[in-house]
Amino acid sequence: MSLPILKLQGVSKSFVLHNQGAATLPVLQNVELTVEAGECVVLDGPSGMGKSTLLKLIYANYKASSGQIWVIGGDPNAHSPLIDMTQATSRELLQIRRDTIGYVSQFLRVIPRVSALDVVAEPLVDSAASDSDKIKQAREQASELLRRLRIPERLWHLPPATFSGGEQQRINIARGLIKRRPLMLLDEPTASLDQGNSETVVELIKEARDQGSAIIGIFHDAHVGEKVATRRINVGEFRGIV
Repeated sequence: MSLPILKLQGVSKSFVLHNQGAATLPVLQNVELTVEAGECVVLDGPSGMGKSTLLKLIYANYKASSGQIWVIGGDPNAHSPLIDMTQATSRELLQIRRDTIGYVSQFLRVIPRVSALDVVAEPLVDSAASDSDKIKQAREQASELLRRLRIPERLWHLPPATFSGGEQQRINIARGLIKRRPLMLLDEPTASLDQGNSETVVELIKEARDQGSAIIGIFHDAHVGEKVATRRINVGEFRGIV
């Protein structure tokens, strides 16, 4: 039996519209969801159904209005205890985001003047501390990912803020996938990519899935979703809309 990586129980989210007399806008209601190691769950539904909101709740960018979001607290092979993201401390969130949850959004946010190579290698360098051999290995892994994603070598030592939108998205994907994490959240990772690079991202997602990562993804390209999904969920079910 696969190991549960994520479990949502009775999760709801509403937004308060302060510029409209504190009106309440319900987005998600009573979400019940379990995702196991090696699964890729694709979230379906039209824009405005709360797909990205659900990912941000899991990552704790948004705070749930009610319910619990249990995430494994470390290496799934060590059977670490689950942590409720709705109650996690700031310190716990930092550790979970470093070691447990990877999040690839549609936008790249990096420190200015840092090279693309170091942006991609950073998740591995952070855990390597000052070990020069591990830092070298991290940069080698980053180089391999950049090659696979067709980023020209002449750009590797330039800051990605100067890149095109598609190039920035490929840097974002490489950074998000370079470190093996138990849970991966993907918010339209192929939205700015051509067919060739989309196929490479599909390969990378399948590799992470086959290595035991649990993946939840939103894909604007239905063909990409079909290639990686082991299960699909219509988010409208969590609003009473099917």
